[in-house]
Amino acid sequence: MNSNDKSEKFDYLWLVLFLIIFINGFEAGGYQASLRSIGQNYDLSETSKGLFAATELFATMLAPLILGAWADANVKTKCIKLLLVIQFVAAAGIQIIGLQSAFVVGVFFLGLTTSALQFISIAALADSYPISGSKKIGFMTSMYALGALVAPLVVEYYLGHGLTWKVLFAILAVGSLISFAGIMASGEGKREAAARGASADGSTKKETEFFLMGILLLCVIMCIYVGFENGFAYFVETLFADVLDSGLGRYALSVFWAMMIPSRVFVGYFAKRARAILLTALVAIPLLTVLVALVDNSLVVFALCIPLGFASGAIYPCVLNMMIPFAGKNTAFSTGMITTATGIGGVVFTALTGFNAEHLGMRMAIGILAAFYIFSIAAAICAGRMYLKRSQGTNGAS
Repeated sequence: MNSNDKSEKFDYLWLVLFLIIFINGFEAGGYQASLRSIGQNYDLSETSKGLFAATELFATMLAPLILGAWADANVKTKCIKLLLVIQFVAAAGIQIIGLQSAFVVGVFFLGLTTSALQFISIAALADSYPISGSKKIGFMTSMYALGALVAPLVVEYYLGHGLTWKVLFAILAVGSLISFAGIMASGEGKREAAARGASADGSTKKETEFFLMGILLLCVIMCIYVGFENGFAYFVETLFADVLDSGLGRYALSVFWAMMIPSRVFVGYFAKRARAILLTALVAIPLLTVLVALVDNSLVVFALCIPLGFASGAIYPCVLNMMIPFAGKNTAFSTGMITTATGIGGVVFTALTGFNAEHLGMRMAIGILAAFYIFSIAAAICAGRMYLKRSQGTNGAS
């Protein structure tokens, strides 16, 4: 009892894990907001900017494939420490070395470590907090959106005061150091002792067998959604600056990310309606995106980013909710498949948007992003029907 009391009294591992996810979101939002300035520094075309963005996203896609099994076979907090060291070196290298090749290598390793830190931190949270972990994970996913929301505002502030885009990577290096110190001081092991008798939800999950087709349909949804999210987020500032002649781009990006936070809370409260919420969001996103591509008034486009961010924020938690009846005992494997699909979407659609923007114009490039949602809607309808059958089957079995 005394040891339990002590661990509860001094336990803050979950806060450190929250900080890691926040920094990951900050890195994503900050890089998106800095891409135009980075492009000017290295004299990049729109296609090259898309390829620069895709470099990080390619590494994000690789991380679950090459590091998932490694993390499962080792103590996850030790894996996090090593990844934080690599993240620090990559961020510091970009900040110190001025070569374009060093930037590309550094961004690759930042993408690799941020992706790995995200899914390993979530797994570490679940392992360390078997009782309250599921509730904490809900808040944890919002920390990523919060970091992505804050970052463009910070970038806008220091660029406006004459500092360079390299400040972003100095902030990331400091964040890695703080997180590393927190992990070192927090210790290892479980923070809670779960009862051996699994809950009804836990037993139901174990009795459900892995269903590949359902997971693949969810992968299609996440591939196209994350492709859209990255394609839009990386180029929305260029849309405002070069097409709408407005300086609202970074603020629009912040609003887009900000609306994901209440959206994910909303999905948490109405988790049983995940199928209906997912389909509604998948229909709303392309409609709103087409309006963004057609409207000439920067204030109207800015306003449209509010519902667009809210609809976008609902996709990931809804997909994870629907994944459970399909995953069975293979929850980590299923999550890895979905994570890899998000990386593929990020790489392909970000590069495609840069190419289309240069050859067809920014409006057309964003409109093309919306068109791909036809495949997402079809996948969601099929997955939704399977989800109902699996859910009803497991309820009947239990």
